[in-house]
Amino acid sequence: MKLKIKKDILLEALNKVSKAISTKNLVPVLAGIKFELSNNGLTLTASDNDITIQTFIDTSNNHMTIEKEGSIIIQGKYILDIVRKLPDEFINIEVIDNLKILIFTENSEFNLNGISKSEYPNIELEINKNPILISNKLFKSIVSQTVFAASNDESRPILTGINFKILDDNLECNSTDSYRLARKIIKLNSKSEEAYNIVIPSKNINEFIKIINDSEKNIELHIFNSKILFKYENIIFQSRLINGTYPNTSNLLPDEFVLDIDVNINDLYNVIDRASILTSDKEKNIVTLETNENKLYVRSSSAEIGRVEEKMKIKKNGNEEIKISFVAKYMMEALKSFDCENVKISFVGEIKPIILNSETDETLIQLVLPIRTY
Repeated sequence: MKLKIKKDILLEALNKVSKAISTKNLVPVLAGIKFELSNNGLTLTASDNDITIQTFIDTSNNHMTIEKEGSIIIQGKYILDIVRKLPDEFINIEVIDNLKILIFTENSEFNLNGISKSEYPNIELEINKNPILISNKLFKSIVSQTVFAASNDESRPILTGINFKILDDNLECNSTDSYRLARKIIKLNSKSEEAYNIVIPSKNINEFIKIINDSEKNIELHIFNSKILFKYENIIFQSRLINGTYPNTSNLLPDEFVLDIDVNINDLYNVIDRASILTSDKEKNIVTLETNENKLYVRSSSAEIGRVEEKMKIKKNGNEEIKISFVAKYMMEALKSFDCENVKISFVGEIKPIILNSETDETLIQLVLPIRTY
């Protein structure tokens, strides 16, 4: 294997696939990146058995010269550091004696020990004939508006993922940690031939979002029994699925409310943010919200630190008043998920779920469970 490649192009590809490398992996070869060079271009693959990322650099635009085809596994940490720190515009990579790798520029030379491609596990990157297509921009919004509500508690693995339900042209996305729920429902451009109900690990789908750009092209979803493959431009990203049945979250959503209030999202976010200052535990800070005619009061107190009260004007729909407590962090993250100015907050009672939605985006619903303070 021998090639000359533009540094920035190689570094961008290495940064993408390196997201799949785990230093804790029990299989040493998986700490490496698989280089496969053909006359068509360079394919880079990395995997930790949980996710697999593959990207392809073609020979167009004169950013790569191929002298000899071949394959080799190069230790991910070292190749990434070397390419990142070399100042030259172009880098030469050559395999000598099958397992010795020479990386050189005009003034620098590195010799690395490689690993034979035969030692790399056989990873199948299957694709369907009829994948589900979704625009990049829409997919990113689905994930960003729901993923934060997934659980970090590995004792309930099913809740650490995002639930995708696909039926005909309807895609419903849910995530919950049992204290809150984020739901996004969209229409696909075409009907799916099969119905799906899958759970994707939230940390994996977050990694995928980080490595794709903002172009308007579609993402292909190829779904199988135990894995999902995302195909986007020159990137293939495969993730395992979480086994198990995702809880039915629909029965958490109330049908009737005693009170609706309309508030400016930024104003309420800032009020809750300030009210949560006086706490020693940011994760579990409890804030109390109380309505009184056309005003909203937000209070927080700590026996060790002190107390705070904020107030703001609101629009009310209903004659009832409400006093309810919740975790500030959960409400703030729910508010942040909306891409609009105002949000409607609906109440059923002091110990019933709080529902947030927007007139300008009916596809998104956020739910926050209240906290008993007595």
